Amino acid sequence: MHTEVVSEPGLPDRPNEDFASVALPASGQGGCLVVLDGVTPPRTGTGCLHSVPWFAARLGGALTELTLSCRDLTLPGILARAVSRVAAAHAETCDLSHPRTPQATVALARWSPEAVEYLVLSDSALLVEAPDGTVTPLLDDRLARLPRASLATDALVDATVRNKEGGFFTAAADPSVAARAVTGTLPRSGVRSLTALTDGAARWVETFHEGDWAECVALVRKQGARALVDRVRSLERADREERARLGRGKTHDDATVVFAEL
Repeated sequence: MHTEVVSEPGLPDRPNEDFASVALPASGQGGCLVVLDGVTPPRTGTGCLHSVPWFAARLGGALTELTLSCRDLTLPGILARAVSRVAAAHAETCDLSHPRTPQATVALARWSPEAVEYLVLSDSALLVEAPDGTVTPLLDDRLARLPRASLATDALVDATVRNKEGGFFTAAADPSVAARAVTGTLPRSGVRSLTALTDGAARWVETFHEGDWAECVALVRKQGARALVDRVRSLERADREERARLGRGKTHDDATVVFAEL
């Protein structure tokens, strides 16, 4: 088995809000990967004493441990339990009802000799490569399908579409969000590799249109996860003026790539 993990902050003077892990059980049978993209908080605050990196590390650590140790639980059950665990760790000190309480997107996979289970919540991507090279993107595209007008301001997003019916969902403090995730199970024999990306790395496909998902996996396979992040950074630097003209978001975003060749 071959794995690669690259995670880089968008700016060197800001903490990385992503989380990534690949883990194998002591038995040597199967494994899991976890990728989280912490949601950057607004300047108005989150109602929480803790940072987004604190939250991502707690949730990512809980997901890694539970995914390996609780084979009897489904991935939605594991996500629900992990969210509850982290919420309990700061419920007495923080306002977990705040719409911007620390939260994250989730890409989670677990494999055994027989099957590959997956869960995707919000805009991180999980790419499944078949033995013949075919790549299937497993995406939660609810955020991408929202009209731009509904995303005009942070206040509007929080009031109308963030973790709301008809909007999009992230893992925050409510364990019931696990039921909103995109989930499924694939035969292990049909999976050659898994590639998980936060949206900062997925920009190569989704923002800059340098290639499709299959070409993205081919790039990671041939040149490595670092090559994908480096290409995104180069494109971001070249795009700075165009970004300002079109009113796009931040120039650089945290970028995480996890590649696992099963």
